[in-house]
Amino acid sequence: MRLLLAEDEKSLSKAIVTILKKNNYEVDAAYNGLDALDDLEAGEYDGAILDIMMPGMDGVTVLKKLRSRGSKLPVLFLTAKSEIDDKVTGLNAGANDYLTKPFAVPELLARIRAMTRTQSEQTSAILSFGNIELNQKTYELSSPSGSYKLANKEFQMLELLMRHPHQIISAEQFLDRIWGYETESDINVVWVYISYLRKKLGALHADIQIRASRGAGYSIEKLD
Repeated sequence: MRLLLAEDEKSLSKAIVTILKKNNYEVDAAYNGLDALDDLEAGEYDGAILDIMMPGMDGVTVLKKLRSRGSKLPVLFLTAKSEIDDKVTGLNAGANDYLTKPFAVPELLARIRAMTRTQSEQTSAILSFGNIELNQKTYELSSPSGSYKLANKEFQMLELLMRHPHQIISAEQFLDRIWGYETESDINVVWVYISYLRKKLGALHADIQIRASRGAGYSIEKLD
């Protein structure tokens, strides 16, 4: 399950990301409201945790923009604000829940599970494109010719491509979303993992391919 955490206090953000990853969540971090909105509109998430007071754009405005565009993404507000009026404002904006700082880790995890439960039940575990299927629960890539269990980063890259067929995704976007904004990995690592995926698709006799667009990025397409 993939979450976006928008929290401008970087030390707290890193602590929450560590907690969530230890509990088997995939987490992207944003440190201001504008980046959070961009990430939420560009990526596929199962839920979001938004701080209210953020630079660039506050969490309530981020959520209002999401809801105005038809998004039903589960959202938890995590903030130091504890006044009743602030809670009402957040819930009226379309938040699913509200948790004030400081918080107990078990309560944070319980609230995330509660708000994403219905979303998980409604979302199919299988992504399909051409004769290829990707199981989002088991990380299994399969075709009528066989199957492979993908490594975590291979899975995340192919999932992103298959959720947005025909859409070009740049190497920088892959690096930011999968390795993280503060990664020290070289951008060439993206090409390495694209190569791994291409070999697996070839071995499975896929009727789709990962196509490179020079200077732009990669997209997943049907074979010509």
